[in-house]
Amino acid sequence: MSSSLEVARGFRWIRRIRKKQEVKKPNTIKRCTTSISRKETHPTSREHPPPSQLSPHWIKQLNHSPYIYTSSRLQTQNRKMTEPKSPYHLPPFSISPPLVNSSNPWASDESQLLALYQCPHTGAVTTRTSLLEAFSQDTSKHQHTFFSPQLGHSTIPSLHPDSKGEESHTTAENEEYQDPTSSLNTYGYSPHPFTQYLTWLRKFRDSNLLTGILDPQTGVRKRKPFIISTTGPPSEIHTHLTALLTLQNEPLTLSSRQREGEGLEVLLEINLSCPNIPGKPPPAYHPPLLLEYLVAIEEAKSSFLATRAKERGDDAISHGVHVGLKTPPFTYTTQFTSLLSLPGFSKSISFITAVNTLGGCLLLSSSGQNALGSENGWGIGGMAGSALHPIALGNVRTLRQLLDSDEDEGLKNIKIVGVGGVRDRAGFERIRGVGADVVGVGTEFGRGGVRVFGRIGGEESGRL
Repeated sequence: MSSSLEVARGFRWIRRIRKKQEVKKPNTIKRCTTSISRKETHPTSREHPPPSQLSPHWIKQLNHSPYIYTSSRLQTQNRKMTEPKSPYHLPPFSISPPLVNSSNPWASDESQLLALYQCPHTGAVTTRTSLLEAFSQDTSKHQHTFFSPQLGHSTIPSLHPDSKGEESHTTAENEEYQDPTSSLNTYGYSPHPFTQYLTWLRKFRDSNLLTGILDPQTGVRKRKPFIISTTGPPSEIHTHLTALLTLQNEPLTLSSRQREGEGLEVLLEINLSCPNIPGKPPPAYHPPLLLEYLVAIEEAKSSFLATRAKERGDDAISHGVHVGLKTPPFTYTTQFTSLLSLPGFSKSISFITAVNTLGGCLLLSSSGQNALGSENGWGIGGMAGSALHPIALGNVRTLRQLLDSDEDEGLKNIKIVGVGGVRDRAGFERIRGVGADVVGVGTEFGRGGVRVFGRIGGEESGRL
């Protein structure tokens, strides 16, 4: 049978399923049904391609996936696979002070994570994004530099993950070099595997190092969670979440949290927005692919609960793990609404980290040479720092407005970690003012180390 006939048969099957199962739900956000019939596809849309443009991959997904393109069927499947096998305890989380490091190269290893935890000005610690297997880091290809947006070219030699930006730019003789508030990087992911981060967390827990943070205003000690940033295909995200649920419910973890404000607590941030991996565009730009991640999240919960019920009985309490998505910079409204209207989004997601670096950026030296090495040799990478601040503000405000105006109460409860160009107290106040519940800092942290959090947080800070 020709491929066109196969596609046509696939469309007839989808329409038949949707006609029987689709249930329309009123909402202020236009629901993303991800239908791809010719009648419903916008003629200029690239997010949902017409049949003539479908690749063999999409044909396979249409014929075999029970989740893609049939939102009501997805909801039905989710209800079946998430039917509680044992109590699932997931109270709202809080981060206080509302200031964290973003996932970046300066949060890669054990000593860096411990320094961030012991900093009294951060309310949580975010790890560098890791994979199930260690990412192969090559210092000739994976680099970063800082630059001044006013100059428009690189003023600092390329740096490696262990380089200290502050040491490089403060020795420059030209005063123009003294304010490189933006950055460009061509990094991939952490050179340490996901399991190594679990080992370090258990070490912190068992060494009684996780004593929380004392609020100077109330005198109450608050627990300081770790946000474990990971990425990979849906099957690996399933593995990551299952491992974190296991860690969250280990007897030693539970006992570490018996004292108020102390002990180990973990959250999961799924980074689907790194722009620097050749041949692997950020899934967060394509909502239909995100459905597979939402399914993986719910399946991980379901399988973990089933295992707990089998091992400990149906009344065993399972302490859940809050899951968030790290999104790329969105540039038009449909990107936001397509994300938030995914079936089951508010059920699976507790927070959104917005935004990651802006991909497709090139920085040259004053002599016109590529400032950085990269995988393909073009020197193109992701931009962050003060040059990213306006788009970060726009993304946070748009997300907050859409979440708060929706009829789905679950969406209203989703928190936002605002990241992008915050370098002082004024930037902190700006991004909080447009809707961020928590503020993340990356480039400025890379330039100045953990001491920058005291300057940025000010009176929001606590003490150990």
